[in-house]
Amino acid sequence: MRIILFVLSVFLSMGVVAGANPVITTLFTADPAPLVYHDTVFLYTGHDTASVTATNYKMPDWHIFSSTDLVHWKDYGACLSPATFSWATGDAYAAQCIYHNGKFYWFVSTFHKSDANSKGGAAIGVAVSDRPTGPFRDAIGKALVTNEMTTDMKHSWDDIDPTVFVDDDGQAYVFWGNGSCKYARLKNNMVELDGPIITFKPEHYIEGPWVYKRNGLYYLVYAGAGTKPEMIEYCTAENIAGPWTYRGIIQDNVQNSFTTHPGIVEYKGTPYFFYHDGSLPTGGSYRRSICIDRMFYNPDGSIVKIVQTRTGVAL
Repeated sequence: MRIILFVLSVFLSMGVVAGANPVITTLFTADPAPLVYHDTVFLYTGHDTASVTATNYKMPDWHIFSSTDLVHWKDYGACLSPATFSWATGDAYAAQCIYHNGKFYWFVSTFHKSDANSKGGAAIGVAVSDRPTGPFRDAIGKALVTNEMTTDMKHSWDDIDPTVFVDDDGQAYVFWGNGSCKYARLKNNMVELDGPIITFKPEHYIEGPWVYKRNGLYYLVYAGAGTKPEMIEYCTAENIAGPWTYRGIIQDNVQNSFTTHPGIVEYKGTPYFFYHDGSLPTGGSYRRSICIDRMFYNPDGSIVKIVQTRTGVAL
């Protein structure tokens, strides 16, 4: 028994229990954004620090973790925060880091100070680094997207949750939005929009888009309102510009959290689905935790419904 307890304590000190969900247990994490680079999965996350009785989010910074087996994770700590951006204020909302042209670009959502460039509201910024774990710096010294640049939604938090996709021809796109989905081309420097912002509304869309391509088919996966709390739903298209065809619900409500958020990668030939729930002790909608489960596809490319497990990934 002493040996068993010792082994368990070792796993807990590493932030995981082998093969179990949630995969990060040393702090509350949310909005997973996995990136595969050089046979390692780098996981970029939000960080929930709200109290047990809180009725709103408190997210001071973004963290980075890495793993080579999706079970044991190295924590690099808080690697970025809204304070990194001189124009920003408020919380660290969903973000995604991608590798392109030899650099790592971390697209983040937070809030803009009221100044000469914006009257405030949600905004999207970009940080850059030569390494996946930083150090990261503000890439442009201003927001990439401000609230004034999109007017279809009348609330001030519609410009959140960026996801970035680089197509086979090297063209990059950024998608984002709460209430409606928006996207734009990015210039090759990754820090400027290259054309107009296009707005559309996938069926049941709320927020948290994740865009990727598999076998020539484009996937737009997002937190949707098929029921409440949020579920994960998706569309597919034969062209990045659409039209997008609604394909259904792929993840039901998660345990003890109103929100959920998708992140999808293929690692060592196997697709994995990252998300958050509120299943850690004292967890909840404002104290969330990241989980991972296997993904499966039907022969026609449709996604088999995700089975949420406590045992975690099957490696």
